Amino acid sequence: MMVLRPDILVTMKRIEIVIDEKSLDEMLQLLRDADVRGYTVIKRAGGLGSTGERNPDDYVLEEHNAVMVLACEESQAEKVIMTLQPKLKDFGGMCLISDCQWVIGPAVSF
Repeated sequence: MMVLRPDILVTMKRIEIVIDEKSLDEMLQLLRDADVRGYTVIKRAGGLGSTGERNPDDYVLEEHNAVMVLACEESQAEKVIMTLQPKLKDFGGMCLISDCQWVIGPAVSF
């Protein structure tokens, strides 16, 4: 079993958000309002959820999701969730939060 050295890790919260791609610009503004300084966006995501099935390869019915992933300190995660939660139903998506470890390397963007 590998034991990771605590001096090379930072404990953080990982936030994963799945929303309708049409709502992406509004979501990015909410993240800016919450002072988020780093995130990753994956467009044209597919899956099955409350809005039905979304197939990223379907060119007839072009309904796509976007997935956003970010890592931040717990206080920042609370700010993100408080900013996001009132709009989440409008976006028709989901938000997951989990504990994670950031491997120290380049400057962190939290």
